[in-house]
Amino acid sequence: MKLLVVGSGGREHAIAKKLLEYRDVEQVFVAPGNDGMALDGLDLVNIGISEHSRLIEFAKENDIAWSFIGPDDALAAGIVDDFNQAGLKAFGPSRLAAELEWSKDFAKEIMVKYGVPTAAYGTFSEFEEAKAYIEKQGAPIVVKADGLALGKGVVVAETVEQAVEAAHEMLLDNKFGDSGARVVIEEFLDGEEFSLFAFVNGDRFYIMPTAQDHKRAYDGDKGPNTGGMGAYAPVPHLPQSVVDQSVETIIKPVLKGMIAEGRPYLGVLYAGLILTADGPKVIEFNSRFGDPETQIILPRLTSDFAQNITDILDKKEPTITWLDEGVTLGVVVASEGYPLDYEKGLPLPEKTDGDIITYYAGAKFTGNSRALLSNGGRVYMLVTTADTVSAAQKKIYDQLEKQDTTGFFYRTDIGSKAL
Repeated sequence: MKLLVVGSGGREHAIAKKLLEYRDVEQVFVAPGNDGMALDGLDLVNIGISEHSRLIEFAKENDIAWSFIGPDDALAAGIVDDFNQAGLKAFGPSRLAAELEWSKDFAKEIMVKYGVPTAAYGTFSEFEEAKAYIEKQGAPIVVKADGLALGKGVVVAETVEQAVEAAHEMLLDNKFGDSGARVVIEEFLDGEEFSLFAFVNGDRFYIMPTAQDHKRAYDGDKGPNTGGMGAYAPVPHLPQSVVDQSVETIIKPVLKGMIAEGRPYLGVLYAGLILTADGPKVIEFNSRFGDPETQIILPRLTSDFAQNITDILDKKEPTITWLDEGVTLGVVVASEGYPLDYEKGLPLPEKTDGDIITYYAGAKFTGNSRALLSNGGRVYMLVTTADTVSAAQKKIYDQLEKQDTTGFFYRTDIGSKAL
C-alpha cells in the first residue's frame, strides 16, 4: 500500500513516520514535506498543498490507496472535495465540514444551535460596533480573527485598551487579511485548557489521549501566541470523568449537529477545551490534527495506524489501542524572533536516535550535502516517553543542553503545569 500525506510541518512528519511503521505500507510520500523528513525514509514530492490537480494526478499515477490531509488551509480550500470528485479517498473533512475551523462565527452558531457549552460572544465586521461591545463587556476579554491565522489570530486582552487595539488591528489595519475581516469577541473563560482529539466518520468517533499544548512563546505562558511551543499527553491530573463529560456534552452533539446540517464530518476533530467551574467548555474547534499535539499523541498509538485509517474510511470498526502508561512530552525549538521576523539558514543539530524522536517542521539540506539548515519559525521538535512528566522533561532538556541551539530558543517549562 502506498500513501500520500499532504503538508510540510512537524505534524505531517509525525503522521507520515507513523504510517511508514506498518508492514502493509510500502511507501509514504509527503507533499511538499521538508528535507528533514527524508532522514526517516519518507519520499518528498515537490507539489504545493494548493496544487490540487497536480496532487490528484500524482495520486493516480502512483496508485495511492488514500491520502491524509494535514493543514487547515488545504481543507478550507476544499482539497478533500476535489480528491473525492476525482474518485480518490482522502482522510479529512469536506470544505463545508471544515468550516468548524475556518469560520469561528460558524462554529459558534453550531455550538449555540446544538447546545454545546462555550463562551458568550459577539461577531463584528465594523470596528466601532466591536469597540462598543468590548467597552460594554469589559476585560479580560478575547478577540479572535474569524478565519484562519496560523494559530496566531487570538488575543487574550487583559484590558479594554488591549482588546480595542486588537480589534483595530484586525478590522482596520488588515493584520490577518481576509481572515480578520470579521472578529469574534468572547467572554474570558477561567480554567485549565486541554486538547481532545477524535478520529471521526459521521456519527462514529474514536477518542485519543488528552493533551496539553503551550501556545505562548516564552516560559510561564508569556509573550505572543504561536502555533505551539510544546505539548504532553496524556494530561495526568485530568480525571476520566471530565473526558467522559466532554464526549457527552461536546463531541456527540457537535457531530450530530454537523450531520443535521448536511455536513457530515470525516477526519480528525480537535476540540480545544477549558475546564471551568461549570464543566468543560469549547474554546475552539480545529478540523485536523493539532501541531505540536500530533507529535506527542501518535507515538502513543500501539495499533496499526494505516489499518486504523483504512477501516475508518471504509466505515469498518477499527481496533485502536494506545499506550496506557507513562507520559509523552515534546519541546519545540524555534528560530529566535518567532512568531515575528526570524533568520533562516542556520545549521541544525544532528537528528537524535533511540528513545528521543526528532520531528522536523522547517528544515532544508545544505546544497548537495545531508546537513540540515533551518527553514522556518518552528524548526524541529524533540519528543520522548517516560514514566512521569518530570522524567520526560529531564530527558528532553538534558538532550537540548547538549545541542548547539545558537540562533534558536525553546521553552524550559513544557509540562510543568502537571507537576
